Amino acid sequence: MKPAISGHVPKDTVGELGELALIERLCPRFPAGGDILVGAGDDCAVVRPDPGSSEDWVLKSDPVISGRHFFPGADPFQIGHKAVGRVLSDLAAMGAVPRWALLNLVLSKDIPIATIDAVYDGMLTLANRYGLAFVGGDTSQGSELALHVFACGSVPRGTARLRSGAAVGDGVYVTGLLGGSLSGRHLTFEPRIREGCWLRDRVNAMIDISDGLASELWHLAKASAVEIEVTTDRIPVSAEALLAGQPLTAALYDGEDFELLFTVPGEKEEEFLPAWTERFPALPCTRIGLVRAASREGGVWMRDRERVELLSRGGFEHFRR
Repeated sequence: MKPAISGHVPKDTVGELGELALIERLCPRFPAGGDILVGAGDDCAVVRPDPGSSEDWVLKSDPVISGRHFFPGADPFQIGHKAVGRVLSDLAAMGAVPRWALLNLVLSKDIPIATIDAVYDGMLTLANRYGLAFVGGDTSQGSELALHVFACGSVPRGTARLRSGAAVGDGVYVTGLLGGSLSGRHLTFEPRIREGCWLRDRVNAMIDISDGLASELWHLAKASAVEIEVTTDRIPVSAEALLAGQPLTAALYDGEDFELLFTVPGEKEEEFLPAWTERFPALPCTRIGLVRAASREGGVWMRDRERVELLSRGGFEHFRR
């Protein structure tokens, strides 16, 4: 085997390389510039359909696959709900209004028609709630049920919120309660579309929590070239995570919460939480940390009463155990 240019022996399989390294390997092969404002690497891509356009389009695709995103025997209505909810959550993280969607449906020939009807009921109920219109797609035979949803949203020109916008002095916030999603909430969560659109003009950076809070904090810190310090006892933990026995670990690493993680400019923090509470009284929003200037160590740090230590990235990653 020939060595790589750097002198390191390349990984032979996707399993050895891992999802994150695979993405970093493939993304540079995609086009950039021109009408592509944000390419691969954020929650969504952002394109400008015309140089004089007053809005930008936000593009995202996500799969929901049997055995990976839901267990056999899951409620078909909830499977459809999750398939749409995943892409809506990413649109929410950009502050986008949902517009159109395509569906690629993969299914075996022995699946009952009633099951597919229920899946579509779940999809369309959630899509209609947020104005996402399905306009087409494709159907293919396969060994297991899979739904691949491709969605387009829109934002006013130049206003999409990115992972890369966090600034030194920003407060770090999360919506909702975290951890324990596999007890059922991963199939019934409500995507934060209304909240994301409201936050769009009030925050510097935003990302949805799909792979775990720890992983998303690292994404924000890396994309924004900053450090983030989080206070342990401020992380909002769900009732399901409390029952799991290690609530902090669950909140940091379980994933599939589909809440929003974002940073608020320091000068806006005094008025932010009162405004949030007035607008969204039923949904908790918690300040969990602070954005700091990057040091040599970089990354994300956890503070408790006794010490400050580097936070393990963790979270879910495809092709890893």
